[in-house]
Amino acid sequence: MKLVLASGSPRRRQLLGELGWNFIVEPSALKESRVPGESPENMVCRLAETKAADVFSRHRDAFVIGADTVVAIDGRALGKPADVDEAVQMIEMLQGRVHTVMTGVAVLAPDGRKLLSCEKTDVTFRKLSHEEAIAYVAQGESLDKAGAYAIQEKGTLLVESIRGCYFNVVGLPLEALSKMLAELGWTLAEQWRVNR
Repeated sequence: MKLVLASGSPRRRQLLGELGWNFIVEPSALKESRVPGESPENMVCRLAETKAADVFSRHRDAFVIGADTVVAIDGRALGKPADVDEAVQMIEMLQGRVHTVMTGVAVLAPDGRKLLSCEKTDVTFRKLSHEEAIAYVAQGESLDKAGAYAIQEKGTLLVESIRGCYFNVVGLPLEALSKMLAELGWTLAEQWRVNR
């Protein structure tokens, strides 16, 4: 069983690694782009599929996993902030409110089959002052994260509650991925046996 993660995300790599799965990491070289008027859900699915297809073109004998995550609020998709100022703006936009973390996941199989899924998790942030938003961004974990926060790191103190898959907020919905792989022929029992 050859598995390729088409993502450079250290969080996705860590999540798969903790399952004991053997995989290689080959990030897609394609630039992420937004299509005007595209919904956040359609965007993450399109980008996940595009990334997976790019890497699959070089690994046709493998199961290739592509993923893309955004934070959605008020119909807007928040990706990674461009700088500290934008990170603070994002945190202030989210403070005291519910937003939805969406991760598109694409899995391409060696036999040519393809599955695409979008996992959604609702996250409620606590209320914050301007100074608290600045203080969080100063922790240094905002700039490479969709929505400018990391739920698994110091950003956990921003979160009042979540409804849905925690791992989706980290960047890869593991249960959804496991079901997709099982549908493509790698059963749950085999997924557990791989690390024996």
